[in-house]
Amino acid sequence: MPADMSRWDPEMAAFQAMMEERGRSHPPLRLAPPLDESRAVTEALNLPLSEGGPRMAESADRWLPIRGRRLLCRVHRPTADAGPLPVLVYLHGGGWVWNSVDTHDRLMREYAAAAGCAVVGPDYALSPEAAFPQALEECAAVVRWLAAHGAEWGLDPKRIAVGGDSAGGNLAAGTALLLRETDPALALRGLLINYGVLDSRLDTPSYREFAEGHFLTREKMDFYWACYAPRPADRVNPLAAPLRADLRGLPPTLVHIAELDVLASENLAMVEKLRAAGVPVESEVFRGTIHGFLRAVAHVGAARRAVDGAGAWLGRVLR
Repeated sequence: MPADMSRWDPEMAAFQAMMEERGRSHPPLRLAPPLDESRAVTEALNLPLSEGGPRMAESADRWLPIRGRRLLCRVHRPTADAGPLPVLVYLHGGGWVWNSVDTHDRLMREYAAAAGCAVVGPDYALSPEAAFPQALEECAAVVRWLAAHGAEWGLDPKRIAVGGDSAGGNLAAGTALLLRETDPALALRGLLINYGVLDSRLDTPSYREFAEGHFLTREKMDFYWACYAPRPADRVNPLAAPLRADLRGLPPTLVHIAELDVLASENLAMVEKLRAAGVPVESEVFRGTIHGFLRAVAHVGAARRAVDGAGAWLGRVLR
């Protein structure tokens, strides 16, 4: 944590201090492969944050045959209504290299309860073992399957939104862009981007201002990009860096931004570029918060407000 905490939301600061204290009982994260031990540490630190929260009428793990493998999807249904439910496909964050549907289970349930929709969370393949575009192709394939077969799960295949946080926000935007080209008849109802990784530039104003001491550092992002897109040419591909894409024709979009985040500048730029492309877009900057603040929904009021606001927005675009 930085020496000057004057801009931090007090609840955010208390949460981060708690997490840093918990982290002292685990080995430090190593930004180098193999990542098995560091992945185990991130799971151990984040799993307790998924405890509690809304109770679902149904929560299940289901497997889909996606691109030559069996891909696990976590499915949450907030109600036992007989009618087909709209669905949010939610893609977890973690720099493309760690976290899972388990670390983000509560956040998915929160969105299901707040929006009155089902939530499907694909446990997409992680990098560097599965570099760009494997995770992206898997996420798009899950959406395609739901559009074709979602009724088998009691879902409405014509009311699908895609969302995610951090690297998951990147994959959500990339999925929307990819499906726009490959499946133009598959009309997504909405796109939710929570402090997404939207460009491969590491020299924006927010990168310079928050490079260290605010949880997500420039050093970490440099490592994540090297894992996800080891070929430099891939880092400027619009499907990997959505801020570089032609954004026309994307669905209505909500962008939630952490103020004290290296990614803040590119998220603000994304909002402006979406607006210029004629995409209906809403956004909010959550003052005093750092990257990943949504995992603190049980501890930080700003995270609670963000989830409730996104739930209301999802309710509108999915109905």
